[in-house]
Amino acid sequence: MSVIESEPLFELRGGESWRDPWPSYRRLQEAPVQCFDHPGFEPFWVLSRFADVFATVRDTTTFSSAKGLTPDLDSMAMFEGRAAPIVMMDPPEHTTMRRLVSRPMTPSAVAALGPAISAFVDERLDVLEEDGGGDIVEILFKPLPSFVVAHFLGVPHQDRNRFDGWTNSIVAAAASGDLASAPDAALDLFTYATELIERRRHEPSDDLISELLSARVEISEEWIVGFVFTMVTGGNDTTTGLLGGAAELLTNHPSQRNKLLNEPSQIRPSVDELVRLTSPVQNLARTTTRPVDVGGVTIPSGAKVLLVYGAANRDEREFGPNAGDLDVHRQVSRMLSFGYGPHHCLGAAVARLQAGIALERLLERFPRFAVDSEAGQFAPGHYVRRYESLPFIASF
Repeated sequence: MSVIESEPLFELRGGESWRDPWPSYRRLQEAPVQCFDHPGFEPFWVLSRFADVFATVRDTTTFSSAKGLTPDLDSMAMFEGRAAPIVMMDPPEHTTMRRLVSRPMTPSAVAALGPAISAFVDERLDVLEEDGGGDIVEILFKPLPSFVVAHFLGVPHQDRNRFDGWTNSIVAAAASGDLASAPDAALDLFTYATELIERRRHEPSDDLISELLSARVEISEEWIVGFVFTMVTGGNDTTTGLLGGAAELLTNHPSQRNKLLNEPSQIRPSVDELVRLTSPVQNLARTTTRPVDVGGVTIPSGAKVLLVYGAANRDEREFGPNAGDLDVHRQVSRMLSFGYGPHHCLGAAVARLQAGIALERLLERFPRFAVDSEAGQFAPGHYVRRYESLPFIASF
C-alpha cells in the first residue's frame, strides 16, 4: 500500500476517525485510482476524483450495484433467496421498480409535508429552548427523519414510538455493519411491516405501501418489506448526518451564517452546498462487469470499486480552489451526495425539504446558536459520516 509519512493513503473510517478525513482525501486525489488491501475484505479499488466517480455512477452497465454496495465480495449473502433491495438492482429491473415508488417522492409531492415538518421541528426546538441547550442529534436531528420515514410508509400515529425504537436499533446495527446485532428490532419491524401491508390491502391510504400494492405489475410482499427496511436504513442516518454537519459548518463559519440570517430566502437554496460539503454517504461500492480503464489504470472484471463521494465532492478540479470552503451562495450544478443518474437518491427532495425547514427554524429561533463539535461523538460505520451526539448551545 502506498504511504505518505507512514499514514495510510486511504482507510475505511468509522467513529472518531470520521472527525477530519478531508486532508487525507486531498492526498488520495494525487493518486486517484488505487488498489488497496484491507484485513476484512479482498483487495478493492478506490476512486476519489469527481470526474472519475461521476462517470462511474452513471455507467451502470460497467459498474454494477447488483453485488452489493460495500467492498465485501459476500455482501449480498444476507439477501440470498430474498428480494434484493432496490438500491442493489441494476437497470432495467431497477428502472421498473423505481418508477413504482418515485411519484410520491417528487419535490412537488413532498412539499405538502412542509407544515408537518415545521410543527415537528418547532416542538423539538421548544425542548432545546426550555433546557437552554442539549444534544441536538438526540432531540431533533435523529427523530426528524424517523418521523418523515414513518409518514411515507403510512405508520399510524399510535405506532410511531414503537417504530422509532426499531428504527434507532436497526440504524445503529447497520452502521456497525452487523444487522444481526439487532435481531429483536429487525424481527419486530419485519412482523410489523407484514401486518401493515395486510392492513393497507384492505384500508389503502396515501402512502408508499398503498402505492406499491396498487401497482399494475406484480410485486412480492417480501419485496415491499425489503423496501421498508431500505427506507429505514437509507433515509434516517443520512439526513441526521446532513443536519449535524450543517450545524457544525454554520457554527464554524459565522460570516456565512450571517449571510443566511440577512437573506433567509437563501437558506433552502444553500442546502445543496451544505450537503456537498457534509456528504453524509462518504463512500459506496460497485462491482465491475468487464475490464475498464479509469485514468490510465485498468481495473479488472469482477473487482470491487469504492467510490469516495466525500473526496469527490471537494475536488478542486470540479469546484475550484475553494472547494473545501463553505459558500452559501455557491451554485452547485452537480454533486454526488445524492448519487447521480439511474441511482439518484429517491429521497433527495425529502432530505432537502427536511434540511431546509430545520435550518430555517433553527436560525430564526436561535440565530447565534453554536454546536460543540469537539465534544460531539461520531457514529460507527464505514459508509455514513454522522454525529451520534452533538452538544447544542442555545443563543438568541
